[in-house]
Amino acid sequence: MKRDRRVTGACVLISFMLSAASSHAARAAMPLMSQDWAAQACEAWNAESILTDGLIDSGWIKNNAGRGYKVIQLYRSDCSESPRVQIRISVLNHKAKCVYGGGVDQELDLNVDYIMYAKTSRWVEMGRGEYGPMRGMLFGRLKFEGPKWEAMKNMGPFRKFLLLIGKVPSDVANCP
Repeated sequence: MKRDRRVTGACVLISFMLSAASSHAARAAMPLMSQDWAAQACEAWNAESILTDGLIDSGWIKNNAGRGYKVIQLYRSDCSESPRVQIRISVLNHKAKCVYGGGVDQELDLNVDYIMYAKTSRWVEMGRGEYGPMRGMLFGRLKFEGPKWEAMKNMGPFRKFLLLIGKVPSDVANCP
C-alpha cells in the first residue's frame, strides 16, 4: 500500500510540474503581431510550399514595382496603440521566401503591397481555419488594402497565409 502511495504521489508531482511548465510557456508566448511574432511568422512562411512555390508559379511575386520584393503589413484593429508589423517576401533560390519579419521599416506601394487588419478574435478564427480570406473580407471580418484582383487569383496561398496566424504561438490576451 505504501508503494502505491509513493507512485501516486510521484505522478501527482510530475503532473503538477508539467502543468506549471505548460502554464509558464503560455505566459511566455509573444503577443500576436508583435515584432518577435512577425519574425517567427516569417520562418513559418518559409516552411509552407504553397507559399514559397505557389506564389512563384502564380507570378504573384513578380508584381513588385521593380523592387524585387513585396511587403505585407499586419495589425490587430482592437490594439489601437500597437504598431504594425510586416513581412517582406523576395525571390531566393526560385522560391518566394520571407526575408524579413518585424517592425515596419518602409512605405508601402499599395499597387503591389498589402495591409491586412482585423480584430484579435477574427485573426484567431482565421488562424484556426474556421473561415478563409474570402469569407473574412465578404463579411468585413478581415480588412484589406492592396491589389485585390491579385489576391483573388491567389486564394489558396492567401488562405494558407492566414493559417500561419494559428501556427505561430502567441499571446492573444495582450496587445504588442
